[in-house]
Amino acid sequence: MTTGNMCTKAVTTSAHRIFLINLTHPHLRTSSLLGRTAYKYPSDRSYIVSRALSFRIPACQFSPRRPITSPIARPHSSSSIMTTFYDLSATLPGGKPYPFSQLKGKVVLIVNVASQCGFTPQYKGLQALYEKYHEKGLEILGFPCNQFGGQEPGTDDEIATFCERNHGVTFPLMVKSDVNGDQSNEVYKWLKERKAGLLGLTRIKWNFEKFLIDKEGNVVHRWASTTRPEAIDKEVAKLLQ
Repeated sequence: MTTGNMCTKAVTTSAHRIFLINLTHPHLRTSSLLGRTAYKYPSDRSYIVSRALSFRIPACQFSPRRPITSPIARPHSSSSIMTTFYDLSATLPGGKPYPFSQLKGKVVLIVNVASQCGFTPQYKGLQALYEKYHEKGLEILGFPCNQFGGQEPGTDDEIATFCERNHGVTFPLMVKSDVNGDQSNEVYKWLKERKAGLLGLTRIKWNFEKFLIDKEGNVVHRWASTTRPEAIDKEVAKLLQ
């Protein structure tokens, strides 16, 4: 619909949210965008979108010579462009390096984990995947993180002991680190640049998000915390063929 110099667009997402977006004409001196979000059903929310999300979107460009660019898309940094998955490295408890060069030719599942989260029982599903496919070329790497609700408060040794005793975890766990923000570890900076999440946002939303990397070092899937390890079995098996 158009009114004066304003154009209004209504978009209904799969989550039954209705976005009403007003865009001013790009040739006016002042350009702005107002976004309003309404839920079709009051209860139609998930833990991921329970927090208010706000972001700015540039005014539409109507000139055919200037393509519209995504407001979410971000260019890779010059350093990340030159970095492949196998150039990365993480750190094991005790300070021992874990170079990703040893992962060449393997399928890799990377998960940010926590010991006191509602999704912590997923450890058992991850371990089951590891036992089922490790000899066929699957590696699983856990990255403990305390950024989400303070649900990973222990030391590296305490985390390892908890996982082994309670969930039988034998796949590698790295040192505790951040996965968002300026102090994010380099692995997660690289992963987020290669595969965006819900609504095109790159930041990790909660514990137990999952990245799946193929045998050539490409990020092929990213799953939310709610996706259980059992649900990705077929995708893992497909990449191992």
